[in-house]
Amino acid sequence: MPPQIESDEHKALREAVATLGKKYGRDYITRTIAEGRHPTELWQEAGKLGYLGVNLPEEYGGGGGGIADLSIVLEELGAAGSPLLMLVVSPAICGTVIARFGTEEQKRTWLPALSDGSRLMAFGITEPDAGSNSHRITTTARRDPDTGDWLLTGRKVFISGVDMADAVLVVGRTEDARTGRLKPCLFIVPTDAVGFHKHPIDMELNAAEKQFELVLDDVRLPADALVGDEDAGLLQLFAGLNPERIMTAAFAIGMGRYALSKAIEYARDRTVWKTPIGAHQAIAHPLAQAHIELELARLMMQKAAHLYDAGDDIGAGEAANMAKYAAAEACVRAVDQAVHTLGGNGLTREFGLASLITAARVARIAPVSREMILNYVSHQTLGLPKSY
Repeated sequence: MPPQIESDEHKALREAVATLGKKYGRDYITRTIAEGRHPTELWQEAGKLGYLGVNLPEEYGGGGGGIADLSIVLEELGAAGSPLLMLVVSPAICGTVIARFGTEEQKRTWLPALSDGSRLMAFGITEPDAGSNSHRITTTARRDPDTGDWLLTGRKVFISGVDMADAVLVVGRTEDARTGRLKPCLFIVPTDAVGFHKHPIDMELNAAEKQFELVLDDVRLPADALVGDEDAGLLQLFAGLNPERIMTAAFAIGMGRYALSKAIEYARDRTVWKTPIGAHQAIAHPLAQAHIELELARLMMQKAAHLYDAGDDIGAGEAANMAKYAAAEACVRAVDQAVHTLGGNGLTREFGLASLITAARVARIAPVSREMILNYVSHQTLGLPKSY
């Protein structure tokens, strides 16, 4: 079956998650933000219904599906106005990496808890001086020769949901004993570890999930805090980054669909000179274009998820980058057009669209900028020389 044609199971999952999303809706998310708290009730109910771990292995409490399933969950929650950003992080990145590369003990400790929502894991890769160049990460891990423990030191920025998390999957670097070169590795770092410090970043973006700077000051970790093989860090890292891009696409598509639905409703009902404004092509055509662009982005997202779930990491890498790019652009345009359709009402709290103007741009910036995706496509897909 072509990846763009959804199975009956996926259609049923879409319908069920949409029902849950509508139960909470945009008002619930807005209220949690205003109260300075997390969307705990929605997260816990999604966990009980099996949606948080739908992509994780059945033998560890998950649903046995893939990123295709999890992207449906996030998209439909977003389309209902109640997205859960930490779905991108906890089950998609951290859960996937642990399921693919973790030890048996790590899988049994974390995967059932990530699946039912009783525990949550954040992901720490971005650093203040590394930017988009993950090869410049300076957070380092060294062995204590006496105990075999790891000692982790460094800084991370723009780490989502640390205050909600029980641990952070931190990307660090270890020194190769043969060459002396640093190589990437992944560590599970409990948020209550000695030497682990988190500082909130003051963001103008209103979101239920806060952003943090992390300072790791000789955080002592047991030898089994390392995820996977010490010599396969890049493979393990990118195994988590492809799902991140796919899920960011789902986040953007859901947000765009929500904004578009509000604009369509308004264009049907708002009447000027006895005619609904949606009857005018100046209003109708841009909304139709926004719908087309969101649908096209969804097709690329579905392709990326299909390739990833089929085990094609290389093909999934290209498609996931394209999906994230297309979804972010479609989302920004959909939100902009929705606000424009409502005119002054688009900037009021009553209609709840203005806050999406800032939120929509997040998908253009994170987890990788659109310019870096264009770099990837130009030299990886088109074979053009690098500019850097």
